[in-house]
Amino acid sequence: MDDEEARTRLLDTAEELFYAHGIQAVGMDRIRTGSGVPLKRLYRLFPAKESLVTAYLERRDRRWLASLKEAAFRPADPRERILAVFDWLAGWFSEPHFRGCAFLNAYGELGPAAPQVVHTHKAGLRALLAELTEDDPALTDHLLLLVEGATVLAALDPGPEPAHRAREAAALLLTARD
Repeated sequence: MDDEEARTRLLDTAEELFYAHGIQAVGMDRIRTGSGVPLKRLYRLFPAKESLVTAYLERRDRRWLASLKEAAFRPADPRERILAVFDWLAGWFSEPHFRGCAFLNAYGELGPAAPQVVHTHKAGLRALLAELTEDDPALTDHLLLLVEGATVLAALDPGPEPAHRAREAAALLLTARD
């Protein structure tokens, strides 16, 4: 196994375990066991747990935002693009192992010691929404509140319903804006 394969296995295992059980509840030995990567190589690739947590969140951020952006820009109509965000959320909230936002979960566990990528992720989400609203700051902020609120509610009671309700609220906002 080369370093790239080891890194991928470690990140896959870290993502599965951190997201399912929490960052603080999962030790490096559990990640080593789950990934099959020797401890020496694990610590060579990730000298501290914090570096593994950061790498896990950075990778998740790239994939999450790319997937959301792809779904949002699929429709041609600008209004439908905004509403597509909530359709995407409904699918995400319905995934069998959905546990809420990994970035909010990390911040909830680690507080101010959470990696900077937590803030970077939220800024990236806001930037995507700003792009969809053609840089309307008020609408962007309202949509961000709907996205984040729906995500928190779905974490407490998984399923698509919070996304559907947030979509309805977004549609009302868009109608009021027209």
